[in-house]
Amino acid sequence: MKKSLKKVGLFLSLCMFVLIAAACSDDDAASTEVSTKGAMESYSVGDTFKATEPFKLPILYMEQSTYPYDKDWLLWEKITEITNVTLEPTIVPLSDYTQKRSLLISSGEAPLLIPKTYPGEETAFVSSGAALPVSDYIDKMPHLKDKIEKWNLEEEIDTLRQQDGKFYVLPGLHEEVWPDYTLIVRTDVFEENNIDIPTTWDELYIAMKKLKEIYPDSIPFSDRFKFDSTLNIAATGFGTKAGWGYGNGLSYIEEQDEFVYAPTTDEYKELVTYFHKLVDEGLLDEESFTQTDEQATQKFVTGKSFIINGNSQTINLHRTDMDKTLGKGNYSISKITVPGGPAGQLMAGSRLENGVMISSKIKESEYFEAILQFVDWLYYSDEGQEFAKWGVEGTTFTKEDGVRTLTEDVTYNGLNPEGTKDLRVDYGFSNGVFAYGGTTDLLQSMMSEEEIKFQNDMKAVKTTIPAEPIIPYSVEDRERATLQSTPLKDYTTQNTLKFILGTRDLSEYDAFIKELKSQGLDQYVETANKTYQEYKKNNK
Repeated sequence: MKKSLKKVGLFLSLCMFVLIAAACSDDDAASTEVSTKGAMESYSVGDTFKATEPFKLPILYMEQSTYPYDKDWLLWEKITEITNVTLEPTIVPLSDYTQKRSLLISSGEAPLLIPKTYPGEETAFVSSGAALPVSDYIDKMPHLKDKIEKWNLEEEIDTLRQQDGKFYVLPGLHEEVWPDYTLIVRTDVFEENNIDIPTTWDELYIAMKKLKEIYPDSIPFSDRFKFDSTLNIAATGFGTKAGWGYGNGLSYIEEQDEFVYAPTTDEYKELVTYFHKLVDEGLLDEESFTQTDEQATQKFVTGKSFIINGNSQTINLHRTDMDKTLGKGNYSISKITVPGGPAGQLMAGSRLENGVMISSKIKESEYFEAILQFVDWLYYSDEGQEFAKWGVEGTTFTKEDGVRTLTEDVTYNGLNPEGTKDLRVDYGFSNGVFAYGGTTDLLQSMMSEEEIKFQNDMKAVKTTIPAEPIIPYSVEDRERATLQSTPLKDYTTQNTLKFILGTRDLSEYDAFIKELKSQGLDQYVETANKTYQEYKKNNK
């Protein structure tokens, strides 16, 4: 009898094991199962998405002056007409977007779609489970999957992966690297004085020396963006990171297969030394680090300075201002190819840009798969991207032999300046909430000939540096790294400014590095390298 009971017990235990194993297996399968209501049964590359029944979709909308929210935009109407989806925007101003987004997510009140999320910003919402691991659902998004494969973006997509091997943001995808920020110069002043347009930072120094001699009361270079954009574009040519591109301060050294802290390198010191020389000799306005963009712009458009950092949009704004201050035809300005540095003619940049984070609450939606198909069509299909950028053929643009042209009454960023209706303000298209990435043809279709020349010159001259490997911290290590990196970055920013302005002598640079070490620098770098090496070992 005892043996029978034992056999029964063993049998029951085995049954329980099988049931538990089956349940776990079902849970794993269910984790990527999605509700299919409203979804197209057959949806593949080239298809236009249209939900099989209408539904509403909440979205976070970042409002700014170039595309201020308007409920009557043609954009909203056509999205509903084409896709059967009615977007319900939650409006948040640009100035509060990052903070408000965090508050909405942490309170559980965020809309399902959260655009304008830059890679790295989603990390804070991974451990709580608030962000959807979108990599689990790529097979539901054929246009996204196609572009990743066709454009060989796998390595760049891998840089988004967290410690669990998944990624949680859908980035905008570009066919090629797209540089934009550079130096804008008064080409008329350079030509009038027989000064060559500089191709390196050393040549820029020589050019500014000549300008200072000819115009002693001027300051050749007065900058905007608190000088962070110029530090960013210059740092690449010096073989380091700074300004907007500083990030977490860690820089990957391929030869050593390890990360170092950029400010501790000779390359960073050389960068700082160069710009200190410009300030010291009166060639770079020391107010560049503190003045507002408006103050810097006024110096440039009134002829008090000859060089300023900018992009394809700011140069057109400068021309509008200079037509008033200097008179149309009395000046000429141009974006120049970013100067090369000691490390060569290098260009940083990723083919990924800000994109869409999806709330994990989507799992509760009966339209789960339909929403994924909608996002895939709008943000990643050629048709959806053209729609988001150009609008409606016959209304906002025409297309002949593949060439798109704004209709007679529509203007955009210097294109068709005689138009009376703005493509963004009046219609909602070319809107940074929806228009991400795309083919080089689509991107250049809205560029002036001048901008296309800049892009081609950069492509011809520059070598793009490869994307750095990822450091997928655990939740605990990420929190620790953030606590360590923030004061290190703040201290570096403060002292970089001091060294450039000369309020701290460069002879104290070694002491500065020791001060960083006293703030936990070695532990910060060690944790980063340990995490990187472990992830690399486990994902061979």
